[in-house]
Amino acid sequence: MNIDEMLKKSKRVHFIGIGGAGMCPIAEILLSLGYEVSGSDNNDTETFRRIEKEGAKVYLGQVKENITDDVELVVYTNAILKGNEELEYAKENFPCYERAELLGAISRIFSNCIGVCGTHGKTTTSSMITQVLLEAGLDPSAVIGGKLPVIDAYGRYGNSQNFVCESCEFNNTFLKMNPDIAVILNIDEDHLDFFKNLDNIKKSFREFAEKTTKTIIYNGDDENTVDTLKGITGKKLISVGKNEGNEWVAKNVSVPGGFHSSYDIYHNNEYIAKVELSVPGEHNILNSLCAFAAAFESGADTESICRGLKAFGGAARRFELLGKYKGITFADDYAHHPAEIKVTLEAAMKMGYKNVWAVHQPFTFTRTSLLLDDFAEVLKIADKCVISEIMGSREINTIGIKAKDLADKVPGSVQLDTFEEICDYVTENAGEGDLVITLGCGDVYKVARMMINKLK
Repeated sequence: MNIDEMLKKSKRVHFIGIGGAGMCPIAEILLSLGYEVSGSDNNDTETFRRIEKEGAKVYLGQVKENITDDVELVVYTNAILKGNEELEYAKENFPCYERAELLGAISRIFSNCIGVCGTHGKTTTSSMITQVLLEAGLDPSAVIGGKLPVIDAYGRYGNSQNFVCESCEFNNTFLKMNPDIAVILNIDEDHLDFFKNLDNIKKSFREFAEKTTKTIIYNGDDENTVDTLKGITGKKLISVGKNEGNEWVAKNVSVPGGFHSSYDIYHNNEYIAKVELSVPGEHNILNSLCAFAAAFESGADTESICRGLKAFGGAARRFELLGKYKGITFADDYAHHPAEIKVTLEAAMKMGYKNVWAVHQPFTFTRTSLLLDDFAEVLKIADKCVISEIMGSREINTIGIKAKDLADKVPGSVQLDTFEEICDYVTENAGEGDLVITLGCGDVYKVARMMINKLK
């Protein structure tokens, strides 16, 4: 039986890994739809306790006894390692589906599912759209890859047909969805351990676009995206960008530094409004253009869209300002690909700090190896660079790549394996007026907290 039918006939759902940022909001949506939800996790996190307060029965630790006989459907995350007792038992005795399959089924429940994809900017743009739709009174449901401060969560359930969903290309998980509106931000080389090359990445994005039921909003300034969408018919295609010829265009762009920027938005050469943003960087102009077009297509009025975009202060771990201690400003960013690190550091360098420190944790051996020169090039943008050991995540280092290989290509950089060493080195050498920004999608954010605690 497919997941859509299974979801219709089930009322009792169990999540293995319920505390994960991608699992918790889906569990919340099912609770709001009247399902009985239980779940387990190995980590006692804020999201784990949050879903318990919402009404789920939760278990700390993953053993087969967590799954009671009345469970009708089991959902698990790809992060669960092979040999997990609870998952092995579930697969032998219950209908089991991976998180992406359930998210795909949920996307088909709503008549206006906005699927936000792209190599960079998904979380920020999904968050922007959610905040704007809230501002416009359109009460969206949402599943976002980062915490959105206005709802203090990774997702929500709303009483409308609007559903904002971050749609990740890794492992082709986004191909389980059928969005009504697809937002394609950019297409770049990433996840090459899975895709192998750019052509395969473009094929997957093409398939995502083909699976979209109504409208495709895309970055008309991005060559790879434009090339990928050539010849698509039967959908409404809306281009956005800074270049003339796009349907939605940002003109008179002002990025003066700091955490603010603005531009005039035009639709088919007609002036619509002045847009003001409270998030830094040139890249957020494009993210907000996509958000504007998606919200407009979903029925939001221009004034509400502008208010929502101005009120949006960023998602957690997206150039998140953590505070100023002993004259040193600390920030944290999820950037883990050269293109993301580039725009983050370029934005930081325009902010007028005495020195910008990049504290980078390379993520996965294959990405570090394949994009080594690109990483080195963008890390040179910062005044000072500190590199931790590589976080392997799901990989074993069969390549023999080391963090020192990257550090050797970045003149003046320092390579230190442990967070303790990095904390000591940076707090002893950074000075008043400096900005220290931690960069990476692993657990490098912990270093920022350690440095702040030490200075406190």
